[in-house]
Amino acid sequence: MYKPRLMTTAEGSTSHAFGRPEWVMLCSIALIWGASFLFIANALESFKPLTVGFLRVSLGATTLLCIPIARKATIDRADWPRIAFLGLVWMAIPLTLFPFAEQWVSSSVAGMLNGAMPILVTVVSSLLLKRMPGKVQRIGLAIGFVGIVMIGLPSLRGSRAGAHGVGLIVIALCGYAISTNLQVPLTQKYGALPVQLRVQAVGALITAPMGLYSLQYSHPHPKAILSLLALGVLGTGLAFVLAGRFTSRVGPSRGSIFTYLMPIVSIALGVIFRNDHVAVLSLVGCTVVLGGAFVTSRAGR
Repeated sequence: MYKPRLMTTAEGSTSHAFGRPEWVMLCSIALIWGASFLFIANALESFKPLTVGFLRVSLGATTLLCIPIARKATIDRADWPRIAFLGLVWMAIPLTLFPFAEQWVSSSVAGMLNGAMPILVTVVSSLLLKRMPGKVQRIGLAIGFVGIVMIGLPSLRGSRAGAHGVGLIVIALCGYAISTNLQVPLTQKYGALPVQLRVQAVGALITAPMGLYSLQYSHPHPKAILSLLALGVLGTGLAFVLAGRFTSRVGPSRGSIFTYLMPIVSIALGVIFRNDHVAVLSLVGCTVVLGGAFVTSRAGR
């Protein structure tokens, strides 16, 4: 009997230029996830990082559980290993690492580093599809790498803690890049809601032991609770469904361009609500990363 390989991806279901539905999904994802770094920072004022990660993914799964179409779908047994793997590398690990990272880097820097996503997604997609990037794409990847260094450098200077934070975010982004590719065939087969419910449920189970243990050290207050609700219901439940649907429609590389807009949202909210200081070099690096990601995603072969 045929068993699908774990490490596979697929092209998007359409190669057409974005229409109104695609732009609505893109902007919605960018707005929600761009704000999520502010919500994480607020939640950390009352909750430990392990608890933030656990409650976020648990609230997301609970939200999707309330939608009948997500519950009633049947997933083939052969596809469950990929569901379980995505629960680990798309939910449990990244959603735990980001709260830890934001103990050492600002929400603005965390958001800016996400501008590297299209580059990482394109690298993984090229490996899985066994097609090397074209010449212009390779130029875009090189430009993006320079931008990543520029963004992270101010946090690294004279601060071992800042280096730790940047490193954790890079690891989380690698998990996102792999997952963005692996989920495409599943989402095309079953739809975003059924896939996300099961992936997030697995993530909740993985993060539950340590998340529940660290809950005893929490001191909740209204701002942190509201931020966690926004992270769970919107930033996990809704946004991941939209992202899965968007990337399965337009393909992993093109589908990850919502991160072009995320840094703008995270910087604005971090400066307005948390008085974040953003180094000029980081701002320039953000622009370089976005330019490199744009070149990478738009290049032909």
